[in-house]
Amino acid sequence: MKKYVLASQNKHKAEEIKQILGSDYEIITIGEAGIKNIEIIEDGLTFEENAVKKAAAVYERCKLPTIADDSGLCVDYLDGAPGVYTARYAGENASDSENIKKLLRALSGAAPEQRGAKFVCVIACIEDGGAPRLYRGECPGFIAESESGRSGFGYDPVFFLPEYNKTLAELPPEQKNRLSHRYRALCEFKKAKSV
Repeated sequence: MKKYVLASQNKHKAEEIKQILGSDYEIITIGEAGIKNIEIIEDGLTFEENAVKKAAAVYERCKLPTIADDSGLCVDYLDGAPGVYTARYAGENASDSENIKKLLRALSGAAPEQRGAKFVCVIACIEDGGAPRLYRGECPGFIAESESGRSGFGYDPVFFLPEYNKTLAELPPEQKNRLSHRYRALCEFKKAKSV
C-alpha cells in the first residue's frame, strides 16, 4: 500500500481523495502526520503554483511522500474567475453559501450559453525530494440560475451537468466521484504511479 500525506486540513477533500484512490493508497492528513502549526499562503497565480507550494511546504516538514491539491471554479462569463480565489471568492472566511450568492449575483443577466464553467483540479506530488509532478483534471459544465441538491460541498449545488440534467449536488457521492475534476486528476496520478 502506497502512503501519502495530503497537504490539506479539509476533511471533505481528504475523504473524497481516499474514496477515489481506493484501498491501494493510504492517505493521511497533515494532522495525522504530526504536522502542527503550518500556515501556507496560497498566493500563486495558477492552480499549479499553489499545489506545488502546498506540497513542498508539507514535504519539507515531514519528508514523506506528499500530495497537494489546488482546485477551483473557472466561469467563462467572468473570464475564468473565481479561479484560484474560488474558496475565498466572497471574502477570506466566506461560507459556501456566501460564495454561491456572490457568483449568482455576478452572473445575473448572463444568457444560458454564457454560463459555461469548469472545475479544475491540479494534484502536485513530491516523493524522495524530487521535483514536483503535476496531474490536472477538468470537469466542464454550466452555472445554474439557482441552487439545487444537498450532496457535495462548495459550488456543487449550482454546477450543472447537462448530460445528467442535474447539479453535482444532486448526484450521489459515488457518481460525482467518477465525474469530478479531482477524480480526473487523481486518475492521471494513479496511471503514472502504476507504470
